Amino acid sequence: MRRAAIIVLDGVGIGPAHDSELYGDAGSNTLGNVAQAVGGFHLPQLEAAGLGRCAPLVGVSGTVASKGAWGVCEPASPGKDSTTGHWELCGLILEHPFPTYVNGFPTELIDQFVERTGRGVLGNKAASGTAILDECAPEHCRSGKWIVYTSADSVFQVAAHEEIVPLEELYQACQTARQLLQGEHGVSRVIARPFAGERGGWRRTAARKDFSLPPPGPTLLDRLVEAGVPRVGVGKVDDLFAGRGITSTHTATNGEAYALIAQGLERLAGGLLLANVIEFDQTWGHRNDVPGFYGGLQELDRTWPALIAKVRAEDLVIFTADHGNDPTTPSTDHSREVVPVLVLGPKVRPVGLGRRKTFADIGQTVAEFLEVPALAAGTSFLSEVWRD
Repeated sequence: MRRAAIIVLDGVGIGPAHDSELYGDAGSNTLGNVAQAVGGFHLPQLEAAGLGRCAPLVGVSGTVASKGAWGVCEPASPGKDSTTGHWELCGLILEHPFPTYVNGFPTELIDQFVERTGRGVLGNKAASGTAILDECAPEHCRSGKWIVYTSADSVFQVAAHEEIVPLEELYQACQTARQLLQGEHGVSRVIARPFAGERGGWRRTAARKDFSLPPPGPTLLDRLVEAGVPRVGVGKVDDLFAGRGITSTHTATNGEAYALIAQGLERLAGGLLLANVIEFDQTWGHRNDVPGFYGGLQELDRTWPALIAKVRAEDLVIFTADHGNDPTTPSTDHSREVVPVLVLGPKVRPVGLGRRKTFADIGQTVAEFLEVPALAAGTSFLSEVWRD
């Protein structure tokens, strides 16, 4: 059985999409701006894989011979969140964006949440995860009220100190919120955000849990399930698909993700490995940490040979992203960007794939490669890259 891998570098956009301005993201260019900010990249492994051919990047050659195929994909679905991006990568394009609440959630929703969970609410506004703790955690620890906040993305986040509210109660509250947030208020994810520590040293714990809407139509994962093709997940991908079609081992760091990806490529007999590499988004993008972001890229570059060493003769491996998260801009939220596409494998031709119209081209390519029925969206580029 053939093996394919889609490795999503969360938040690693590579330039403005055709409609970036409509999302308030004019000037966002995650990799391009970070490269300029650090005085140029030194990423020899990624350079050899064709990263500099995807788009101009200071310090990365755009003419060096590539070991694989390269290109970029435009987002076709409305929105710029992880759920939308991953669904589109797996062949599902949304007609309407998930609702967002940059001014906080409606009073009637919050009132229902309070009534059904038995605790009051603090916050109820758009904020960064660290800032909202600095603002609300002391009162939360005194009163036991939930800290509810959102962002530019379609999320309802509930934070609680692990010594104040038991984890199971927090998870149950998030399940209640998920039941309330349907229809016109159907945000993509409700996220439990447990934390610990004291004033001046609040810290999120590893017990985060996401409660997502299920995809409204079939995805690549559904096609693989129907055909009996194995699926292995790394990172939060099971949460993004509401557990439909995949189970996954979650990771707190990129290093943990790379180790599990290498393990999956070593052990998987056939099928799909779908991975989300989280820290470019969670740790550095959302915190505008430019040095950290570049350090993450250098870590990936150092790890690259060990990952590629696990690729077998008949494998198709695609590195890409789900949106941007430019740490050089004032915003701490996702950015509407094109994403890089690096296609690797012993039988992959070193060819340019151009600027694709949708992320769904990736899912369609993998569907053809793994010989399952075509997806509803996307154009396969398998014939362009694969040597029979």
